[in-house]
Amino acid sequence: MKKILFGLLLVSLLLAGCGTPAMSENYAPMAGGGASQAYDYEEAAPAAPAESYQDGYDANVSAVPAQKRMVIENADMSIVVVDPEAKMQAVAAMAERMGGFVVSSNLFETYLSDGGTAPEGSMTVRVPAEKLKEALAEIKEGIVELKTETRSGQDVTQEYTDLSSRLKNLESTERQLNTILEDADKTEDVMLVFNQLTQIREQIELIKGQMQYYEQSAALSAISIRLIAEETVKPIEIGGWKPEGVVRDAVQTLVDFLKGFFEFVVWLVIVFLPAAILIILSVGSILFVLWRFVRWLWRLFFKGKAKPVAPMAPAALAAQSTESEPEE
Repeated sequence: MKKILFGLLLVSLLLAGCGTPAMSENYAPMAGGGASQAYDYEEAAPAAPAESYQDGYDANVSAVPAQKRMVIENADMSIVVVDPEAKMQAVAAMAERMGGFVVSSNLFETYLSDGGTAPEGSMTVRVPAEKLKEALAEIKEGIVELKTETRSGQDVTQEYTDLSSRLKNLESTERQLNTILEDADKTEDVMLVFNQLTQIREQIELIKGQMQYYEQSAALSAISIRLIAEETVKPIEIGGWKPEGVVRDAVQTLVDFLKGFFEFVVWLVIVFLPAAILIILSVGSILFVLWRFVRWLWRLFFKGKAKPVAPMAPAALAAQSTESEPEE
C-alpha cells in the first residue's frame, strides 16, 4: 500500500509539472467529415553540442535544421455574380476536385429597392493550403465584380509544440500508472489508480483533439464567400437617366459644404475670435490711455486758470451799497 501511495505521489508531481493544456478559442471539430490529413510537421532539433562552438561564442548553426512553421491560412471574399446558385455549385465542385469539401452553404432571397427579390448566398469551403491561391483565382473567374477580399494567417507553431510536449509527459505518466495498477492487489488501490488513469486519459484525448484541429486547419484552408446577385447592385435607370448619379452628386456637394463649414468654424474659433478679442482689447486700452491723457491736459491748461470777473453795473453797485448800510 505504501509503495502504491508513493508511486501515486510521484505521478501527481509529474501532473503538476505538466498541467492541463488550455484549449484554443478557435478549437472546433473539422466540419465535412473529411479524413484527417497528416501535416508534415518537424519539431525543433536539439541544440548543437558544446564541441560545435568556436571560442565559446560562435555556434555551428548549419548543424540545426530549420523548423517548419505551422500556419493556418484563411480567406474571406465578397463577389457579385450573375447567378449565385450556379456559382455556389461551381465552387463546391472545385473544392471537391482539389481534395477539399464544403463546410456550409446557404442560399436565400434578398429584397431589392423596387420591391422585387434577388438570390443571395454564402458558403464556406476548405481546400488544401497549397492550392489556396489557385482556388481564389478560379473563384474570381466569370464574376461581375470583386467587392472585398481578405487573406489571414495564424502561426500556431508554438502552440502545437507545447501541446506535443504535454502529450509526451501525459503518455509517460499513463505508462507509470499502468505499471502501478498491475502491482495493486487491493480494491481501494485499484480504484485510486484507476481514477488517476481516467483523468490522464481525458487530458490526453483533449490534447490530441486540439493537435488534430491544428493539423487539419493548417492542411486545409477555409474560404468564406458571400455571393451577391448582379441585380442587387445594378443601378436604377429610367429612360437613360440614372438617379443614383444625381444622388451621388448631391451627397458629394453636401460633404463638400460640411467640410468647408467645419473648416470655417475651426478657423473662426481658433484664429478669428482670439484675434478679434486681442485687437479690441488693444485698441480699447490705447483709447482709454489717450482719453485719460487728454483729460489731464484739459484740467492742467484750462481749469487751472481763474476766470475774469465782469464789471458790475452802476445800479447794481448802488443797490449793493444800500444793502450794506446798517439800520438805525
